[in-house]
Amino acid sequence: MFTGIIEDMGRVVDIRPRGTNLTFEIQSSLAPELKVDQSVAHNGVCLTVVAVSGDRYQVTAIDETLKKTNLGALQPGQYVNLERCMSANGRFDGHFVQGHVDETGICTGKESLNGSWLFDFEYSPESQHLTVEKGSICINGTSLTCFNSGRNTFRVAIIPYTYEHTTFGFLEPGQRVNLEFDVIGKYLQKIMANQKQG
Repeated sequence: MFTGIIEDMGRVVDIRPRGTNLTFEIQSSLAPELKVDQSVAHNGVCLTVVAVSGDRYQVTAIDETLKKTNLGALQPGQYVNLERCMSANGRFDGHFVQGHVDETGICTGKESLNGSWLFDFEYSPESQHLTVEKGSICINGTSLTCFNSGRNTFRVAIIPYTYEHTTFGFLEPGQRVNLEFDVIGKYLQKIMANQKQG
């Protein structure tokens, strides 16, 4: 379980194919605190640490993960949002994030407002998922509140701290992002769908 509060931006140092999988070597200030078998969210994708050395560690993403997220498009030198799994006695500052990406979306707009930024996103109109006004959304692992919620579109506002300490500072229109919709909303949607069918 994660909260969507990003702890660090990790730099992709190396990417090595292993069959249909990819092993990523990440440089991060978190690396010395990590251990093998620990879960870490990378752009919102929960991956298991398989090796640690100094300020670097390795994780492997299987083919299914690469097809359903934006991790397969990463290149050496790029950054990813990192969050370790939530500790049982930790403060819950974001929202319930599972680290299981529902689908990817596209950034369709970016607007600077002299101190903050507005980002617009679009996802598949055939999607089973939805957003609600002032509801929670996880974008590349970052817990945010969406507004201007449409059928398959929404907008988020980014404060300077988030812009500087997450990959939002690098995000431009046309780029693909990982989306995890609010788990409570997903359960409610499923319950309502079952009631309609019954």
